[in-house]
Amino acid sequence: MRNGAKADPDVITRMSDAVVHRGPDDSGVYFSGPIGMGFRRLSILDLSPSGHQPMRTEDGTAVVVFNGEIYNYVELRQMLEARGHCFTSTGDTEVLLRAYLEWGTDCVRRFNGMWAFVIHDVRRRVLFGSRDRFGIKPLYYHVGRDFVLLASEIKSIGSSGLYRRTTNWRRASRFLVEGQIDETNETFYAGIEQVLPGTAFEVGLDGEFKRWQFWRIDETCSEFDRKRDPAETFADLFKDAVRLHTRSDVPVGVHLSGGLDSTSIICEVARLRNAAGASDALMAFSYIAQEFDESRYIEDTIAQTGATLFRLSTSPSQLWGLLGEVLWHQDEPIYSMMPLVGYELMRLTADKGIKVILNGQGADETIGGYPSYFSDYWCSLLQRGHILQAWREVGEHAAEGGGRRSRVFLRQMRRVAQSKLRRFAPYRHLSILRQRRDDLHQRWFTRQLMEQIPDNDGSTGRIGLNEALLDSIYRTPLPRILRVEDRNAMAHSIESRLPFLDYRLVSFAFALELNWHLRGPWNKYVLRQAMRGRIPESVRTRVDKMGFPVPANRWIADSLCEPVLDLVTSRAARERGIYNIDTIVHDVARHRRGEVQIGDSIFDVAQFEVWSTL
Repeated sequence: MRNGAKADPDVITRMSDAVVHRGPDDSGVYFSGPIGMGFRRLSILDLSPSGHQPMRTEDGTAVVVFNGEIYNYVELRQMLEARGHCFTSTGDTEVLLRAYLEWGTDCVRRFNGMWAFVIHDVRRRVLFGSRDRFGIKPLYYHVGRDFVLLASEIKSIGSSGLYRRTTNWRRASRFLVEGQIDETNETFYAGIEQVLPGTAFEVGLDGEFKRWQFWRIDETCSEFDRKRDPAETFADLFKDAVRLHTRSDVPVGVHLSGGLDSTSIICEVARLRNAAGASDALMAFSYIAQEFDESRYIEDTIAQTGATLFRLSTSPSQLWGLLGEVLWHQDEPIYSMMPLVGYELMRLTADKGIKVILNGQGADETIGGYPSYFSDYWCSLLQRGHILQAWREVGEHAAEGGGRRSRVFLRQMRRVAQSKLRRFAPYRHLSILRQRRDDLHQRWFTRQLMEQIPDNDGSTGRIGLNEALLDSIYRTPLPRILRVEDRNAMAHSIESRLPFLDYRLVSFAFALELNWHLRGPWNKYVLRQAMRGRIPESVRTRVDKMGFPVPANRWIADSLCEPVLDLVTSRAARERGIYNIDTIVHDVARHRRGEVQIGDSIFDVAQFEVWSTL
């Protein structure tokens, strides 16, 4: 509380009860005058009562609530013991707390992990907190007139009784019209924002925030032996990242898509388990849509690792029936129908007794996995004056994927020229307006909604591979992917871990020459070279990318068309006053005839209507 009043235990209880799914194993509260803390524990390390939170020092001068994992807690504990610290638990929470006592707010720079935590420093009369470098673990806040609320999920703030739900139409309009989501610290709820990734903060008893960024990729220097083969260095860093991410006192499984990233993870886990003499089965979980069959790659990987595979079986109607449940857990709309599959995959994982799952998120955005990065790479070469190299790279890519080299090359030249113009705000503004006017589904919305869209799209007008990777990590798509991953996992009381977001690995990747990200027809080139002889060759050399895709366009044209239209034409949708409903219905009919493909866009409208009623 900011007005000197004592924290209300009922508020803390309501907020804690709202997120019991995040921690069903234990709970605790802490009160000290205007400060109140509540915690729900998912026991992963030190399953004994010694890991109970909120955790306080013996003298009561510091108290912490902590969500996440500090993977290098063993090494940090040894350093702290050498400095005279004594421990009463075997987990990472006490290491975090004592690291703060030893190094103060700089402790976060020493952590390798994912975290969102708050420490009440009684002596300094402040709350100190932080969110991990990439924002893997969530942390939201709302500042009221007489109070400050911090929570892992928005629903916790909503359950406090101190916040009145109000839609943030700046975010909602950009989502509906442009498909943008999670690209800023704002949320769909007015007055509720995220603590940004790589950020630390202090809150005084008067409620004033002090924030600072303690880490950013493009401001970090990665020191490595430049005489050594980069693929070998990457392989060593990746091996150690997986080793740290498998530290757990409960079973660990892997989600396996058949792609390069998840295959690399499960093969490394299998090697580590074999070296340790593990006797229990390594469990893998997968989903394959008929239209995107990756069975061959998965079978090759299962044959190499000896893992036990569990396949998710579901249908479009079953997934659609989960939409309200998933959106409740997500708190905000989702970026496509794919998270519905991820939600059910997590349910299957939990049903098999797995509490920690390893996933491949983060590799595409940090190493260069999306097809669009090829254009960014070629533009980087052109901007640096490497015209012949760009011509050669475009040719090698075209030879593998088809297309005319000259046409692709001229398109990159044009893009470089346009990027110089986009550095000027008036041209950038006109480009945004032109894009909105040209897009088919912009006609779906009334002027009332269109006027809510902020002019600034967050783009700087700069192009190039490094710029694209940074944009992917800090703006889109990684933030939305991480939000979905965390909520889907925690909805089923599972901790999801992402080895490719080990900050050492990412720092090293960003220090590499561009052609170690993409080369000829190959994306994620350094990973492919690092995994030579470590994963099935069929996976290492495949050039297509799938993940856990769903055929949303076909589903919405077929079995899901009627329930989608029921939402779009409902009384609530009409009274909302933001849709040109007849236009939407007309375009859905065209979609069903195959004249246009608007599956993702119509799904966004439908899910927004579901979210609005939660």
